[in-house]
Amino acid sequence: MGVDLSQRLVPDGLWELVAPLLPSFSSRPQGGGTAPCDERAVFTAVAYVLTSGCAWRHLPETFGVSPATAHRRFTAWTRAGLWRRLHRAVLDELGARGELDWASAIVDAASVRAKRGAR
Repeated sequence: MGVDLSQRLVPDGLWELVAPLLPSFSSRPQGGGTAPCDERAVFTAVAYVLTSGCAWRHLPETFGVSPATAHRRFTAWTRAGLWRRLHRAVLDELGARGELDWASAIVDAASVRAKRGAR
């Protein structure tokens, strides 16, 4: 993977916020389990899939991470609440720098069809 793409997807400042939030993975005592791999490479591969719209199975080999590994880690990180904690860490960092402007904000909502019948 090109260094430029890697740095653009996960710059050093973002990685400094992400790294301490990642859950640790360890091998099982009986062997097997999660193989050690470069967590930054996995996170960068996941960021690529999420920002490009690429299907997991089409993840380029240049990331050095198999599509299955990237997807498994994404699923594990989602279950561990990584994305919520990372969002909070980014907001805290931007707030500490005075770079948050709450003068305008976008609210996203979903519409649900109302039930028919009496109110």
